[in-house]
Amino acid sequence: MSITVPHTAVTGLTAAEVEQRRRDGLTNDVPDRASRSVRDIIRANVFTRINAILGVLFVLVLATGSIIDGMFGLLIIANSAVGIIQEVRAKRTLDQLAIVSQAKPTVRRDGQSLVVAPKEVVLDDLIELGPGDQVVVDGTVEESALLEVDESLLTGEADPVDKPIGAAVMSGSYVVSGSGAYRATKVGRDAYAAELAEEASKFTLVKSELRSGIDTILKVITYLLIPAGLLSIYNQLFSSKESWRPAVTGMVAALVPMVPEGLVLMTSVAFAVGVVRLGRRQCLVQELPAIEGLARVDVVCADKTGTLTENGMRLSDIKTLGTFEDAEVRQALAAMAADDPRPNASVQAIGEELTDKPDWRHTAVAPFSSAKKWSGFSYGEHGDWLLGAPDVLLDPSSEDARVAEELGSAGLRILLLARSDRPVDAADAPGAVDPAALVVLEQKVRPDARETLDYFAGQQVSIKVISGDNAVSVGAVASSLDLHGGDHPVDARELPEDPAALADVLEHETTFGRVRPDQKRAMVGALQSRGHTVAMTGDGVNDVLALKDSDIGVAMGSGSPATRAVAQIVLLDNKFATLPYVVGEGRRVIGNIERVSNLFLTKTVYSVLLAFLVGLAGVGSQIFDYEPIGYPFLPRHVTIAAWFTIGIPAFILSLAPNNERARSGFVSRVMRLAIPSGVVIGVATFVAYLIAYAGPHATPEQKEQAGTTALITLIMIAVWVLAIVARPYVWWKVVLIGASILAYVLLFTIPFTRHFFKLDPSNIGLTTAAFICGAVGIVLVEAAWWIAAAVQGEKHTLLPSSPGGGA
Repeated sequence: MSITVPHTAVTGLTAAEVEQRRRDGLTNDVPDRASRSVRDIIRANVFTRINAILGVLFVLVLATGSIIDGMFGLLIIANSAVGIIQEVRAKRTLDQLAIVSQAKPTVRRDGQSLVVAPKEVVLDDLIELGPGDQVVVDGTVEESALLEVDESLLTGEADPVDKPIGAAVMSGSYVVSGSGAYRATKVGRDAYAAELAEEASKFTLVKSELRSGIDTILKVITYLLIPAGLLSIYNQLFSSKESWRPAVTGMVAALVPMVPEGLVLMTSVAFAVGVVRLGRRQCLVQELPAIEGLARVDVVCADKTGTLTENGMRLSDIKTLGTFEDAEVRQALAAMAADDPRPNASVQAIGEELTDKPDWRHTAVAPFSSAKKWSGFSYGEHGDWLLGAPDVLLDPSSEDARVAEELGSAGLRILLLARSDRPVDAADAPGAVDPAALVVLEQKVRPDARETLDYFAGQQVSIKVISGDNAVSVGAVASSLDLHGGDHPVDARELPEDPAALADVLEHETTFGRVRPDQKRAMVGALQSRGHTVAMTGDGVNDVLALKDSDIGVAMGSGSPATRAVAQIVLLDNKFATLPYVVGEGRRVIGNIERVSNLFLTKTVYSVLLAFLVGLAGVGSQIFDYEPIGYPFLPRHVTIAAWFTIGIPAFILSLAPNNERARSGFVSRVMRLAIPSGVVIGVATFVAYLIAYAGPHATPEQKEQAGTTALITLIMIAVWVLAIVARPYVWWKVVLIGASILAYVLLFTIPFTRHFFKLDPSNIGLTTAAFICGAVGIVLVEAAWWIAAAVQGEKHTLLPSSPGGGA
């Protein structure tokens, strides 16, 4: 479609032309931020495998009319609520940040300036620019008065770029100084920043070994539930000759404990508590498993600007030249910094250091511009002073020029203070220049950066500094932080394109400059190809694709909205030093969840084994003509069995301190412990039940006594498993185990609870048999755990230690 561009840049588009472009769809329809909608969040947390399993079993229990036996159904709500609440809160926080940081461009239409929302900009709009304004769409400069633009969020280049008439400007950049106007040539999804955001717009969940491991276990359990369920139904309906209601209740009682329902909830709760703790440190976690991911990271790719350094400069040194006195030089610099109406980062650094301004009045001003590379003030009798680039103001063959070049090659920013022989606003300024001092500036390194890098080095986590700034400058910052490899930075323009060759370079080098956005993404991929778990930090649009492809993306709160949207973790206070706390929380979660997983999966193993033993015994009764055996427990029995051996203790243990380093192999490591324990509990419980079982024609009292006998044996051994998992002991763990034992004593002795839960330990002989079976089971479980520890070689790898909490 042909659009007529107005012949003048003065008045901008007319109202009719704007309306025509809106009808033609030539508006700034930027893509939505890359987060999940509330509907997607709810769907992802409700429609899970474990909720589906529990939901079906819950419906079956309700069909029997025994609501009390359906208490486990509350876990469906709890499992879903924790994840939904956390993710929705994170989404709302980021949405509010996006609104607050949204730029409001000023467009010129019909000769008048109007402030509009970014989405109201149309193609060919004339957009005015002033200091601090953001470029919201791509365009071409039509008016320029010393216009300079900061493109660091797009390219990583820290130095401002001069934008004369005809120069291109890209969305996502900011005006540093000067003023002007540009015509929109690319709007909406065609704009550079929007293209990056569009490519990153597909929401992806962070990888979680804990959740994927639990999901793998659930898949296996799903396959086991089918034969176990059929076997239980056959046994309850046909072998034991029970009616359909007790048959279904018995089947559900057999199947429910197979599902480690509390493990999923406990994992979510542990993550959520970690998120709350990190929130107090101004760290926003968008997805619960993100803190686990960062705990597993072994390479952190850190952007220089905004991550290791602050967005500013620091006055490092003033080297006086010639016959000038240090006091005179400092007075001139202090006066110029204080009088500059629009100081750039360099002048601001001088002003922050030299605050004792002399009582000088300027008579002429020459603002800084990229064209002439200097600024100046005339102070009457105090002289005409210039501040600018040494290579412009100095004779290239002079000794002063050589010193300035040598300092600059070390990554420092060098300015020359000089005295002129004429007013700075003279037509032939600067005239004859008398060098007064070399002003040495360096990037302001974050005060906590060194401590953070030392922490990661101590944890065997490699740091890769990746920046769009020049390699020498990046190397200077890295060297100042004693980062290995900072003394020989790599210019990314010389990096190989081949992924394998790039990975080889990345394995040995740590500091990279002049890195393009596509190279950042390729570098992340190259590191991942070598088996590394990579975290990427950044704040600019140029970091978006690398953040999205990394295993964990960490964005600064002051960064671009697109960057915050794709990151899993947002540091709202912009402090790189917050990351060690995130790692610590992740390690606490991983170590403790692995610990309590032993409890939940032990229950799964003994429940599966018990269901099959009872089912096979029922089938055998049909073949070999002996008395059939029904399932020993009601659903309420398996519920209370888990209360104080797993549920409450697991919750407390999951919140304990734990600094064990994250390791892979979660499923195999846990099952190596859960299987022998579960087998012992399942067999011992079945034996105790066989001893107490009085046949299919037993009275209700005898059935209660048989179930109680089996339950006592199960609880005894399960409490011992809890005691093993809780090692090494500290006072609160001893109290926890003692409270669990006391709780069961009360359940079995208080008349109300005995009646409510259908417990009958009154038969002394059967109760004694239960204790004997339980004692034998305890010995076997203890032996199994010690054998497993000896086979693995290191007992502490079976049970992660917990410095500070004894966990």
